[in-house]
Amino acid sequence: MTRPPPPEWAPHKAVWIGFPSHPELWERDLEPAQAEVAAFARAVHADGRGEKVLLVAANIEAAETAERLAPFAGVVMEPFGDIWLRDTAAIVTGDGTARDFRFNGWGGKYDLPGDEDIGARLAAQRGIETEACDWILEGGAIDGDGTGLIVTTEQCLLNRNRNPGMSRAEVEERLKRDLGITSVLWLGEGLLNDHTDGHVDNLARFVAPGVLAIPEAFENDPNWRVYQAAAETAERFGHIEVARVPSPGRVLSREEEIIPASYMNFYIGNASVVVPLYGQPNDQAAVAAFGRIFPDREVVGLRADHILTGGGSFHCISQQIPRTR
Repeated sequence: MTRPPPPEWAPHKAVWIGFPSHPELWERDLEPAQAEVAAFARAVHADGRGEKVLLVAANIEAAETAERLAPFAGVVMEPFGDIWLRDTAAIVTGDGTARDFRFNGWGGKYDLPGDEDIGARLAAQRGIETEACDWILEGGAIDGDGTGLIVTTEQCLLNRNRNPGMSRAEVEERLKRDLGITSVLWLGEGLLNDHTDGHVDNLARFVAPGVLAIPEAFENDPNWRVYQAAAETAERFGHIEVARVPSPGRVLSREEEIIPASYMNFYIGNASVVVPLYGQPNDQAAVAAFGRIFPDREVVGLRADHILTGGGSFHCISQQIPRTR
């Protein structure tokens, strides 16, 4: 029987972090996004107290920039479409083997060469035994507490643009078969304007066994109904404690459109918890809230505005390699 993936707060051997590599995708945000990713990598490495950081660059120019900005990190050069390794890298289970799921560009929205097999290639480089899974699943669509319980959203996992015709029961059976999942908490919708169709790592994250962090709506918050519905669903599920944390409220793009900015896209490393910030009034309150949740780790808040222009943040660009043996 497959053992579920360890929770993110369990010890890591290393972490893959995608490094912005394509000027045609990032345009004027390329260099500032690279700087934000390097700062994130530095916080995770924590002067050697954290974990080994593997920056994944798609070409020689990006690899050279990564080496210059983050000399403490290992740099891996492998072609990919974009940096969202949470969704394209393989998921390592509790027995140390990996599951490599199919990927279709978040329902056909962004079909970029290299994303379909970057997970298998990265796992092979690390000598991780990998099993290919015959259905579409992105890592950011699920979050687990290590006991076999995961949280997800109906908007994503039951979306017809992923696995058309697959029922809820069939999805749960695949999760059980491939990832050792024993119980699924189904939330409804994800954040407004999230091109991932409601990835749960922008909405609700486990922070301890049976403890689920969910944002508390801030004034003028476009997602307040989503947060409230998620909290109510989790409370009805039973055996789950809901920890409310601040939300950043309404965050707008340069074009004055609402974007899915979320403090929930944090990363739990061996020594630190890194929280994305957006220059909002609740930034420091969010850092303080996570400090209370993770008293054994340094909580670091870092700006992620330019990474967000690509559609995600720190959790989206990272995939940990747990220490299982």
